[in-house]
Amino acid sequence: MSQRAKAEALLVMITFIWGSTFVIVKGALSDASPLPFLVVRFSFPAILLFALLSRWHVDWQALVPGIVLGIFLFGGYAFQTWGLMYTTPSKSAFITGFSVIVVPLVALFHGYRMRAANVAGALLGLLGLYFFVLPSGVAAVNRGDLLSPFGSISFAFHIVLVGTYTRRPSFLHLGPIQIAVVGLLALVGLPFNPGWRFHLTGGLIFALIVTAVLATGVAFSVQNWAQQYTPPAHTALIFALEPVFAAITSWIVMGEGLGGKVLLGSVFVLG
Repeated sequence: MSQRAKAEALLVMITFIWGSTFVIVKGALSDASPLPFLVVRFSFPAILLFALLSRWHVDWQALVPGIVLGIFLFGGYAFQTWGLMYTTPSKSAFITGFSVIVVPLVALFHGYRMRAANVAGALLGLLGLYFFVLPSGVAAVNRGDLLSPFGSISFAFHIVLVGTYTRRPSFLHLGPIQIAVVGLLALVGLPFNPGWRFHLTGGLIFALIVTAVLATGVAFSVQNWAQQYTPPAHTALIFALEPVFAAITSWIVMGEGLGGKVLLGSVFVLG
């Protein structure tokens, strides 16, 4: 198996992990506000990765790229987690999947050529998002549906920049730095979020272990390694499977169904 095939197979694996955690995070938000949840979720794996990957050594060439990646990663997870408080796991995942449409547009400004298929995909995605976010008219749109697209845009910038930055500094240093930046930014934001809560229950502990170790520490290390061998557009297409895994998980765990317009919108987004 070629390095590219291995990289893309691993990207499918972490996409499954991310998709299945939407339900877990949705449950955890009944015990914790988004920002303190993100502080713990990202601080623990940052310490772990600094110890295991970079051996407590900071590569100064990776510092600025790591900070930039961390800022966009924080934006993605802040809006996604905030939006999950008000919308369903599968809906949040499909809106997050909108990043697959934004990636070619962002990549265009980084020297990638735009093909007719990219334009067609963007139009299909926009149409799908319309049906998905507006299932019963404007009155049915909740706050989470409006917050989640900002997260998908931030994730799109992160995907493109990972593809750019991993050509120079090693992923062994980029991974820990960007994850630490997310935890730090969430911590800095706590004073601006009065009334935040963090009740350490069994369910919250389980959610933090799964999201911190698998969905953060393992997943972002794999992404930073894999994107050395596959272009951002391919990564974005693989990540389009995330809402499919999220919808299946949400259906199994929560019994969440998808209405006709929502299902139609999902087909357009995946198309």
